[in-house]
Amino acid sequence: MRVLIAGILGGIAMFIWTGIAHTATPLGQIGFSQMHDEGAVLDSMHGSLGNKSGLYFFPWADMNQPDGMEKRAAAVKVHPWGWMIYHPPGTDMAMGPSMIAEFLKETVQSIIAAFLVSLMVPLGFLMRMGAVTLIGVSAGLATNASYLIWYGFPLDYTLVQIFIEIVGAVAAGAAIAFWLGRRPAAR
Repeated sequence: MRVLIAGILGGIAMFIWTGIAHTATPLGQIGFSQMHDEGAVLDSMHGSLGNKSGLYFFPWADMNQPDGMEKRAAAVKVHPWGWMIYHPPGTDMAMGPSMIAEFLKETVQSIIAAFLVSLMVPLGFLMRMGAVTLIGVSAGLATNASYLIWYGFPLDYTLVQIFIEIVGAVAAGAAIAFWLGRRPAAR
């Protein structure tokens, strides 16, 4: 029960930090760029993709074909390349369910961290908090650095996302380390 409570407290701390980072600071928009002639681009996307939401990689080359890599290498010499997430008009952004899902994700991360830290309870507060922070460093690097390396995500975006993850881990780590460092009540 102590681990579960510590994980929930860590999830709350992480959720509060990420909420502040994305809504009350400029961090949430770093690395994003505005399209020129957005209306024409959106009309063209909708004309091409219609009502099918999805993750689109372009220019397309079937990597399961023997010459897939060669076709892709040739295509990117003369065409732009990238990937995009597309949702057709009328698709709801659903902030409420997204916020709930984000909170649950951060709470699960914190419960895992709390379990690992519970195995280290004899250590001091800073060591427990440091362990959760290192878990956050690993989580921040796991996908963000790969997106920079393989998909060309902007460096400033990547660094900010890693920073947000690490600070979230510090916040969760402080809550987890505090809770797990408390002495259980006498029965």
